[in-house]
Amino acid sequence: MALLCLGLLWGAQWHSSVAAADEPRPRPEGHAAEPAQVPHPQAPPAQAPHPQAPHFQATYPQAQRPQATYPQTARPFVDGRGQVLDSRYNHGRYYPPVGTLTHSLPPDYRPYYRGGARYYFSGGVWYAPRAGGFAVVTPPVGLVIYVLPPYYSTVWIGGIPYYYADNAYYTWQPDQGGYAIVNPPGDADQSSPPPDGSDVAPSLDQSAQPDLIIYPKNSQTKDQQAADQYDCNNWAKSQTGFDPTQPGGGVPAGDADRSHSNYERAMAACLQGRGYQVN
Repeated sequence: MALLCLGLLWGAQWHSSVAAADEPRPRPEGHAAEPAQVPHPQAPPAQAPHPQAPHFQATYPQAQRPQATYPQTARPFVDGRGQVLDSRYNHGRYYPPVGTLTHSLPPDYRPYYRGGARYYFSGGVWYAPRAGGFAVVTPPVGLVIYVLPPYYSTVWIGGIPYYYADNAYYTWQPDQGGYAIVNPPGDADQSSPPPDGSDVAPSLDQSAQPDLIIYPKNSQTKDQQAADQYDCNNWAKSQTGFDPTQPGGGVPAGDADRSHSNYERAMAACLQGRGYQVN
């Protein structure tokens, strides 16, 4: 019983002390009362991104992008038929580019042989047989022709005249009586005027040319006729000593007429034996 009374008395004292601690204490005179404590406000939201800055004109020098310095290749001039303008040395003619294929040759072509290969020449353009037709090609160095292209440009390089057409260079060969195709000279783009003011190509001695009219009686093709004429020409030269590609036939002036006549008779006999009518 005594213990119960002591417990009740202790609980009453504890309750009184707690209540006294919760009561507001009077503040000394002259001090303002502290504001009532309020809950901490909610944290502000995350700061929004800064709006885009306005554009200002730069007042300091800007680094300039370097300009391209690569060499520029001019586009070639092409006509409506796909031919390319050859403007070197102011040549000013259009030709089909190398590699162009065609099913048939121009009607005025001339056949040539070099190293056992066949070539065809027309208007300054060279052709060679290809599967299904003919292709425009670069002519072989050393091949000799007896008539220059209908349009050519005379170029003097190192005091030597070159006859130029469609990226091919020709030079006069007195020992062959014609114009040989040669490699481009070392200073191909450094031309000079002719030393004597003349740019006329030398011409063949027309009196040395055979005056034969040849007709293929057995419907021989132009290729076959060219091959037969080539063989008969070599045979006739060996028999008479007369070479129609040489000035004056390559014989003394006093023997030119007789040798020329003998050559034509030998040439006619050979071609007739191969099935041609010769007048």
